[in-house]
Amino acid sequence: MLNRYFEINTQNNNIRCKCYYSENGKAGNAIICCTGFAGHKDNTATERFAGKLISKRKDTIVVVFNWPSHGDDIKKKLLLEDCDAYLDIIIREVKETQGIEDIFSYATSFGAYIVLKYISEHDNPFRKIALRCPAVDMYDLLTRTVMNGDEYDRIMKGKDVQVGFDRKIIVNRKLLEDMKQNDIRKREYLDYADDILIIHGTRDEIVPFESVKEFAEDNVIEFIPVEGADHRFQNPTHLSLADKHAMQFFGLC
Repeated sequence: MLNRYFEINTQNNNIRCKCYYSENGKAGNAIICCTGFAGHKDNTATERFAGKLISKRKDTIVVVFNWPSHGDDIKKKLLLEDCDAYLDIIIREVKETQGIEDIFSYATSFGAYIVLKYISEHDNPFRKIALRCPAVDMYDLLTRTVMNGDEYDRIMKGKDVQVGFDRKIIVNRKLLEDMKQNDIRKREYLDYADDILIIHGTRDEIVPFESVKEFAEDNVIEFIPVEGADHRFQNPTHLSLADKHAMQFFGLC
């Protein structure tokens, strides 16, 4: 498996991407991987997934990118409209510039939230979507789990505050208000349900297992629990199982 970095410069955006591919294959399919909050394009989980997939499917590429203000992205602040724009540009890049018609999405946590938000507003451009531990309520996740009371109070007073665990992202009041208004649990996904799979760890300490299970049931989305897995699927066995379920759902095994 090979990889290359590339950038997309358009509409005042500079999107920094990484593509995994086979040296001997001609790409006919593409998986767009969307990372979680404070994630980046060089994350190990995506590299492992790409290695497994491309070893079986030489005709498939895996593309991952930095969300606004994530990794080495040049934007200073995280805004939902910028996330929407980035995803839209990546989809068009893969389809139009690289000429790949069949695209899939494998998204995690915050990335899964953005994908769900995107398809409810733009229709679904993906053949299949696999979501791991989707943050179906990003507002609650940030305000009740990720940030502390002092950080929340400072943001509500108009301050920009760095929020996160190992890596931090600047969060402002506009972002929180937009997330509160865009609670995807209040949106209906029945029209897309057959093309969505949700994989969730039973010991997720960040995104409540029962909340996501209820979201899946309400929208008749296939839901696969992974016993004992935490939010990040840090156990390699749990992560391999999630990747296997995603590849099977995509029909790319």
